[in-house]
Amino acid sequence: MLEAKIAQLKSLIATARLIDESTIGTDEVKIMNKVTIKNLHTKKAMTYTLVSESEADLKSGKIAVSTPSAQGLLGKKVGDIAEIIVPSGTMTFEVVEISV
Repeated sequence: MLEAKIAQLKSLIATARLIDESTIGTDEVKIMNKVTIKNLHTKKAMTYTLVSESEADLKSGKIAVSTPSAQGLLGKKVGDIAEIIVPSGTMTFEVVEISV
């Protein structure tokens, strides 16, 4: 079991690449962006950073790009509306701000 974890970590390191934050644009939502969204039903604003699966930590506002929420936000621009399907139905958000 430990050997399998070591092999998994070696593979992760071998395929990892550094991302220069200065090259990350804020014209549309993508990985490493911090995005502020407003729930159009509750009017509550939330801010999340889209990260890789290994960095995800909802308590600190980091969501994995593979999650349905992040997938619904990817490619959106400020002012765009994102409809995200969740187990309880569809939630509608407005993209308020995109930053790094």
